[in-house]
Amino acid sequence: MSYRLKHFVLLLILGLLLSGCNRAGVAYRNLDVIIPWTLNDYLAMNSEQKVWFNERLKEHLRWHCTTQLPGYLDWLDRLQQMVETNQVTDAALQARILEAKQAIAQTAREITPSAIELLQGLDDQQVKKMNEAFAKDQRKRRANFLKPSLEQQIQQRSERMNKRLVAWLGPLSASQAQRVVVWSTSLGEQNQQWIANRIHWQTQFSAAMEQRHSSDFPQRIEQLLVNRESLWTPEYRQAYNQTEQAVRSLLVDLMAESTPDQRQRLLKKINEIHSNLTALKCLKAAPQG
Repeated sequence: MSYRLKHFVLLLILGLLLSGCNRAGVAYRNLDVIIPWTLNDYLAMNSEQKVWFNERLKEHLRWHCTTQLPGYLDWLDRLQQMVETNQVTDAALQARILEAKQAIAQTAREITPSAIELLQGLDDQQVKKMNEAFAKDQRKRRANFLKPSLEQQIQQRSERMNKRLVAWLGPLSASQAQRVVVWSTSLGEQNQQWIANRIHWQTQFSAAMEQRHSSDFPQRIEQLLVNRESLWTPEYRQAYNQTEQAVRSLLVDLMAESTPDQRQRLLKKINEIHSNLTALKCLKAAPQG
């Protein structure tokens, strides 16, 4: 299952809301950007299922906008204050990360009953195609992230992170760019643990789908969609914790070296996202106070 946050905590902090950039309205209509549920990438739904799915999607987005989005705006305010007061510390980042994880989990819990209902209605051919899509995903990711040498993986990781950072901070200084290289090098063979864990999850999901008419199917899917961390491989759990710590350290160091122009650019980006989300029509129905 694609996490859409690129498996880095930087994008857990920023990407959850900032990946939409100035397309917040468009992104908001896509649950894949809001929650860690991208099964739609792997399901070949028939016309009746698509109609049902779209109606449920509207209901979930309405719920999300009116009950969850106000909290996202408060979260952005806290992020903005961190930058304005130059308090981008490890402790502050840990707090924002925990809040983001809790928001994701709450939304995942809300949509899981719909996911269960949809999955239980799939026929054998659809399940077969889903498994084929999983296999294709695995081949693609092995080719993109494991086939290159470790040196190439580190370089590509640095380039991806550099590109994201430049989008939000502007051009990096030489020392900032070197810090990104150090970060990427420290992660080593993280791609291996990430993909192995991804395959592990998909294998368990496929196994659950074979028993989709059993009485414990809802509980199994809830664990797969909501309590994903409980199913992580020991190797990935260790790698993830190291990755989270490494990216927090990276962000603290980069912001400590940031220029006034970089901070102003970041604040402008955050404010744009805040304004775009505030302007969403569905938010007008949110309870006030």
